[in-house]
Amino acid sequence: MTSFFDSRLEVLITLGQELQAQDYRFTTVTPATHARVNARPQNQVAGDLHGVFGWSRLFPDTVVSERLLALLETGGLLQRQDSQWRSAVRWSSLDDQLFAHSAYPTVEHDAVFFGPDTYRFARALQQFFQQAEAGAVRRAVDIGCGAGPGAILIAQACPQAEVSAVDINPRALDFTRANAYLAGIDDLQIRQSNLLDGVDGQFDLIVANPPYLLDPDERTYRHGGGDYGGGLSLRIVETALERLTVGGTLLLYTGAAVVNGDAPLRRQVDALLADRPVSWRYEEMDPDVFGEELDSAAYRDAERIAAVTLTVKRLA
Repeated sequence: MTSFFDSRLEVLITLGQELQAQDYRFTTVTPATHARVNARPQNQVAGDLHGVFGWSRLFPDTVVSERLLALLETGGLLQRQDSQWRSAVRWSSLDDQLFAHSAYPTVEHDAVFFGPDTYRFARALQQFFQQAEAGAVRRAVDIGCGAGPGAILIAQACPQAEVSAVDINPRALDFTRANAYLAGIDDLQIRQSNLLDGVDGQFDLIVANPPYLLDPDERTYRHGGGDYGGGLSLRIVETALERLTVGGTLLLYTGAAVVNGDAPLRRQVDALLADRPVSWRYEEMDPDVFGEELDSAAYRDAERIAAVTLTVKRLA
């Protein structure tokens, strides 16, 4: 293992390899569903690896091997609670790949999220590459890469391209490095950046799956700011307009509140793209996500939150 990996990265990679060898798979659900499932009496304590690394449950040291326990401890990823343990890292599967990310519940300001939005984002990327010519992508970037699934999928679909994964959160970059290594991607450009600050040049493909909720604690992985959480999404569109090559594409997966049948984000995108040399499409992938947010004051006027994709192609 190369020397630039620090001890935690080495631990993440070794853990991932161990779980791959045991054919571990886990599909991550929404936080609300996760809470309901874990609240059942029979689910208070983990009885297998899915309970430890998927459901983030407490576990006795007899549930995992001494090797896995030692790895978690070495990487500072083992939390003690009374006479039991909890893993500070979680593992989810996307197709045949494993991704490390933050354990449930994601309460820390620098938590790195992976969940149903990730699966929808991946599906949008896969559909894009079914229709687009992968060979036309020479430079690509995933803005706010999180655990890295977007950048890794691009690198696999476009092996000839220079692919960058950027995030403002250093913890996200550590997860991305480990996940890229496990996926066999050794040339991903991984760097800290606020949007594309400090990243030079134009891109044939820009993708993003940004936070899009209004979070009272303004946690990095969750808070989108602006009107109904759409502020960061609009900033990404503005950034992409300046950094796309002619013929280049922005693929943005995000969320949009709907108020009295109208999506403010769509209207704002329409105004932003008016008179620009672009073609674009706004599409709902799922009409109703994060319904529990409608109970909060921030969404008191909203009737639903939709998961949407925005595709923008620069024409000139």
